[in-house]
Amino acid sequence: MAKKVTIYEVANRAKVAISTVSRVLNESPNVSPATKEKVEKAIKELNFRPQVSARKLASKEPQMLAIAVPSFTTPYFNEVLKGVKDEIKKMDLDIIMYNTGSKNPEEAVQNFFDRGTADAVILLSIDISDDVHALLQATNTPVIMVNGSHPHYSYIMLNDYRGGYLAGEHLVKQGFENIGMITTFLNSRSAQQREQGFRDALKNYRMKIDEDLFLSGDTTKHGGFTEESGFEAVNKYEQLGKFPDAVFCSNDTQAVGAIYALNQLGMKVPDDIAVMGYDNIKLSKYLDLTTIDQQMYTIGVQATEKLSQIIKNPDQELFQTTIDPQLVERGSTKNMNAK
Repeated sequence: MAKKVTIYEVANRAKVAISTVSRVLNESPNVSPATKEKVEKAIKELNFRPQVSARKLASKEPQMLAIAVPSFTTPYFNEVLKGVKDEIKKMDLDIIMYNTGSKNPEEAVQNFFDRGTADAVILLSIDISDDVHALLQATNTPVIMVNGSHPHYSYIMLNDYRGGYLAGEHLVKQGFENIGMITTFLNSRSAQQREQGFRDALKNYRMKIDEDLFLSGDTTKHGGFTEESGFEAVNKYEQLGKFPDAVFCSNDTQAVGAIYALNQLGMKVPDDIAVMGYDNIKLSKYLDLTTIDQQMYTIGVQATEKLSQIIKNPDQELFQTTIDPQLVERGSTKNMNAK
C-alpha cells in the first residue's frame, strides 16, 4: 500500500514553509506567483491529495501548537507542561515541544518562527524580542506567555518578588536571625525578583544581612537552579567556617542538593539548620520541605484554556494577569531553638 503524501513533504519539495503551502491551498493572495508555481508543481509531482489536516490548514484553522521552553528537564517546567498536556486534549491541535536552551532563548525562538511551523504558541519564561513581535504580528499567530510579559500579548506572570518576600518573612517570623540564601548564576527576572523580595523582607524586619551567607554553587547548568548548585553552596559554607541558621534556596531542586550536602556533613534539618525551597515540586512534600507554591500545573492548564479562547476569538481583549505564590509551611523550617 502506497504511503500517503503529507503537506510537510510538499513543503520540503517546494522548499517553503507549511504555512505557505496552506496559503496556496487556500488560494490566498499573499503568495507571490513564483512561489505559488513552485508549490503547485510540488503538489502535482507528489500527487498530493489534501486530507483533513491539510484542509484544516487551508481553512486557516490552527493545527500545530508549539510550546517553547528553555528546558525539559527541570521539575518547574515539567509541572507546567503537564498542565498544558492535560488541557490540550480538549483542543483539536497537534503539539510541538521546542527546547530553546537557557542561553539566548529569544534568538532560538526567532529561528523557530522563521520556519513557519507553529500556528499557535505558548512561551514559557521566554521574552518576545522586537523581531519575533514583528513576525507574530505579520502572521497573526495566537500567543500566550507564561512567566513573561509584553504589552501586545496575553500573559500569566508569576509574582516572584512576592514569593521571595514570603520566604524571608517566614524565616524571620520563625525566629531565625542569621539567614542566608543560595542564589543562581542566571541573570533572569525571576531570579532577580526572588532575591530582591527576600532581601527586602529581611530589611523590613530590621534583620542584619550577612553577604557571606548569600552565595551560589559553581555549576552553571540551568543557571544554577540545580541539585549540584545547592550541594556546592553548602560546602562553601563549610569552607567559610560559618553556616546560616536558616537558608532559602532559589528553588526546590537546589534545596534537594543542599539537604544532601548537610547530611554528608552530619548536620540535620531543621535541628542544625533550617532549609527552605521554592516551587513546591512533588518531591518537596516527601522531604517535608517548606517552600513557595507557584501553582505550576494550574498555570499550565489556565494558559492553554486562554490560548484556546484566543484562537476562537483573536479580537478579544488581552488577558494579562499576575499570580501570587503561596507559602507552604512544613517541618524543614521549624526553629528547634525557639522559645
